[in-house]
Amino acid sequence: MPLRIGYVREHFSSPLLQFAESDEGRTITLVECPSGTGQLISRLTKDEIDVAIALTDPLISGIANGSKAYKLIGSYVTTPLNWAVVTGKNSKYDKISDLEDTTIGISRLGSGSQTMAYVMGFQQGWSPETMRFQVHNDIRGLINSVNDGRTSAFMWEWFTTKPWLDSGEVRFIGSVPTPWPSWLVAAQSSTNPESLTQFLTALSSHVNAFDSVQSRETKNIEFIRSKFGYKEQDIEAWMNTVGYPQDCLVISKDVVMTTLKTLEKAGVVRSPEGGFAVDDFVELKVAKLI
Repeated sequence: MPLRIGYVREHFSSPLLQFAESDEGRTITLVECPSGTGQLISRLTKDEIDVAIALTDPLISGIANGSKAYKLIGSYVTTPLNWAVVTGKNSKYDKISDLEDTTIGISRLGSGSQTMAYVMGFQQGWSPETMRFQVHNDIRGLINSVNDGRTSAFMWEWFTTKPWLDSGEVRFIGSVPTPWPSWLVAAQSSTNPESLTQFLTALSSHVNAFDSVQSRETKNIEFIRSKFGYKEQDIEAWMNTVGYPQDCLVISKDVVMTTLKTLEKAGVVRSPEGGFAVDDFVELKVAKLI
């Protein structure tokens, strides 16, 4: 039976989409999760998907806050994610500091849009206890909320949001890059380790093909333009910033522990007595921990 792979349909998922279109694609079924990592974690928990390719911080904070439904099995993107801070086209907010004591829009509780809002607040010196959030499910709901005044701003990946900036529907008032590599792979705790290893091995080959110098300069640009409709200059700009792992089975212990340390400072997680143990986060029957 094919593995059910949950993903967000955006430019980062291009190697996965190429995998799905290849002969090996019969071994997987893609399940789109347009609301992002919060929805991916929910579907893992409800046994609606076997694997999630999702943002580092919500995956790690979910386990740190008690979830036993999944563990980390691999890496997907090795570079930070640049989160745009987005407000309405006619709003009164012009810089990040203006957002203190306002209501921030998020896609779901526990999503990357929420955890990164906490990180932004930590960087600004705001107390986590004073931050307020309103759920709007997806980017269309979030855009509507900043333009009708229900929320002051929201955070979303820069290039994914840029078409709405270009159309004049929203404004960017800053950005907050993640202090960690941006995408990891997680799986339900009950999923067969051998199937997961086979999936990640195959994914690695498609990631390496996508990440080659030749592909970056030629077919990647046309693939992303045809799938997502982005402008060529935006695709080239993104390609200059993104990095992928050579082996998707490898997870860095430092990535897990450094992310936890930052999330703890931001008030997203709380360390248990004795501290966090990396084994609680990583499925060692699958991942190669370095």
